[in-house]
Amino acid sequence: MSHPFETLTPDLVLDAVESIGLRSDARVLALNSYENRVYQVGIEDAEPLIAKFYRPQRWSNEAILEEHRFTFELADCEVPVVAPLVHDGISLHEHAGFRFTLFPRRGGRAPEPGNLDQLYRLGQLLGRLHGVGASRPFEHRETLGVTNFGHDSLATVLQSDFVPRSLLPAYESVARDLLKRVEEIYAATPHQNIRIHGDCHPGNMMCRDEVFHIVDLDDCRMGPAVQDVWMMLAGDRQDCLGQLSELMDGYNEFHDFDPRELTLIEPLRALRLMHYSAWLARRWDDPAFPRSFPWFGSERYWGDHILALREQLAALDEEPLKLF
Repeated sequence: MSHPFETLTPDLVLDAVESIGLRSDARVLALNSYENRVYQVGIEDAEPLIAKFYRPQRWSNEAILEEHRFTFELADCEVPVVAPLVHDGISLHEHAGFRFTLFPRRGGRAPEPGNLDQLYRLGQLLGRLHGVGASRPFEHRETLGVTNFGHDSLATVLQSDFVPRSLLPAYESVARDLLKRVEEIYAATPHQNIRIHGDCHPGNMMCRDEVFHIVDLDDCRMGPAVQDVWMMLAGDRQDCLGQLSELMDGYNEFHDFDPRELTLIEPLRALRLMHYSAWLARRWDDPAFPRSFPWFGSERYWGDHILALREQLAALDEEPLKLF
């Protein structure tokens, strides 16, 4: 049975863009994206646009539009963000069974790992993002938690045939032990769920003309603010302490960060590790995934993954990062 994205040809992409009244110059460039499909489309007598085609059945229309409204809120508050383009009052369009959105093209470069000056400015940007995010909740988007990112991920992997039989007992044992500790820490740690970016790795905070801007809010959801903080840190514990200090100096200029949430960094890292493997398993019917991740399902991958989960279990018992 073919996957819906197999029918998303360059001609269909051009037809979709032209269906809302734009005139393309027939140039289409596929950009790097797995969850959705993203293309740069040339427009006659204008700058190229970015066309994002949403993965069928992932988000409801209401959830996608809620992402758009969040982005518009950020833009209205002058937070640098790449917002969807609105045509005839509409930001979410449909053509041939595909939902799509157009964005202006914004180039840039990712932050340099460990650059303290950049981390201060990234902290300012995150503080502004969360200042808006804390003003109201999402209604149609899920909350990041132990159940959906942890237990549901474990269930997905166990129901699949990807883990080699010889490694299955070891995987299930360490995953259940890990989730038990994550649940204990989550329950003991005060935190507030707000609207967050959700996938705030450095590649989604691009710098252009010395200004950082936020891109790709596709994974935005309710969750603790620290989820958007910890992926900005790199290196050993001492490096992370210095980076965290710079990040928070900028952040607290615009929004108050609760330092108690730092205890959730390692539990959130554990959930992301488990969610990643489950994500690959869930998307395996998409032909792009076997081509791009041929090692998934190999004994070496799962052996390394089990080792990573064991190391993460040990990390949960280490002293959390602190602000000084």
